[in-house]
Amino acid sequence: QVQLVESGGGLVQAGDPLRLSCEVSGRTLNAYIMGWFRQAPGKEREFVACISRDGSVTWYGDSVKGRFTISREYAKNKVSLQMKNLKPEDTGVYFCAARGPVGGPSTLQDDYALWGQGTQITVSS
Repeated sequence: QVQLVESGGGLVQAGDPLRLSCEVSGRTLNAYIMGWFRQAPGKEREFVACISRDGSVTWYGDSVKGRFTISREYAKNKVSLQMKNLKPEDTGVYFCAARGPVGGPSTLQDDYALWGQGTQITVSS
């Protein structure tokens, strides 16, 4: 059974960096398109970033471009989201998601069948 477990959330101040990790167990990481989504209170879940199976191509939501970087750590079977210059509007629950083993990169949450439990990020102003 494939499981995704996020870690690294917390309370930070505006302008701080933070790194999230998502560990995949039960199958090798390169079987999946990996994505990050987030959900702020009272809002719908939104796409943050995704990465191709070989790690060569990445996509970002407009609100995080230039500040967030998604990457794969194949040896650890993890995908990371490095965030810099965090803003209060980045506050929310961040979810790791996996799509595969078929299908290409997608910004649509319905295309991802596997989800982690989420990790909370709160950015204070």
